[in-house]
Amino acid sequence: MKRRKKLHIKPKHILITGIVFCIILIGISFRYEEQLAPVRAAVGTVFTPMQKGINIVGSFISDKTDTFRNINDLLEENETLKEQINVLTYENKMLLQDKYELDGLRDLYELDKKYLDYPKVAARVISKDTSNWYSVFTIDKGTKDGLMKDMNVLAGNGLVGIITEANYNYSVVRSIIDDKSYVSAMFLKTSDTCMIQGDLKLMDSGKIRVQLISKDAEISDGYEIVTSHISPNFLQGILIGYVSDIELDSSNMTKSAYLTPAVDFEHLEEVLIITEIKEPPLKEAPTE
Repeated sequence: MKRRKKLHIKPKHILITGIVFCIILIGISFRYEEQLAPVRAAVGTVFTPMQKGINIVGSFISDKTDTFRNINDLLEENETLKEQINVLTYENKMLLQDKYELDGLRDLYELDKKYLDYPKVAARVISKDTSNWYSVFTIDKGTKDGLMKDMNVLAGNGLVGIITEANYNYSVVRSIIDDKSYVSAMFLKTSDTCMIQGDLKLMDSGKIRVQLISKDAEISDGYEIVTSHISPNFLQGILIGYVSDIELDSSNMTKSAYLTPAVDFEHLEEVLIITEIKEPPLKEAPTE
């Protein structure tokens, strides 16, 4: 029994046939336009709602696509604006830092003019102890810059302290507010002497102690206190601060008071070091 051969039609033949059939239908529709009007109306009745629905769905999809595209554009623009804000914030911080540094340098310049008689070197504070105050701190200058132990250190409007350790490229400074600090001082207006004692606990109220004031000293709150001529380590005439709360001691022999330092010991960045030390008085040579 012979097998029946399968009919194989090539796709291109189907395409050509379809095109020819469509052309024939177009020709018939034009030739018999009036006769086919009811058919066209019936077909329109069926396909018009479908076309409207397709148009509505297409418009909805197009609107949503535009919305998503706008959202993506806004998100990209938002990220760009965030980056610009971060850059501007950083630049603003740098400008503020430069301003603060410039203000600090101006203060040092004014301080330098105030003590023109003394040669000075500027230095930056690079570390401090663990307390809130700059009672002991390190600066970025040392013996290679001509610094040595017992040189006086200035900042703000007056005396900060003294170098206690000088190394090749750094030095350690003990400030006048440290518990171990004692400074021989005097009242600028009356020349009455006194002793300034550091006290970190008192610094929480912004003051340190003034002791050994003569009971006869005619002084008042607000008087300036400077380093005295009898100080063994501090050069004469450097402003230390302003006196307040003067009272007679229980011994009735001396007075005590408090001193508000001329320097902000909570914020120190740059200092000036006077590059000379106070020479001790020479002893007379023994006579033969």
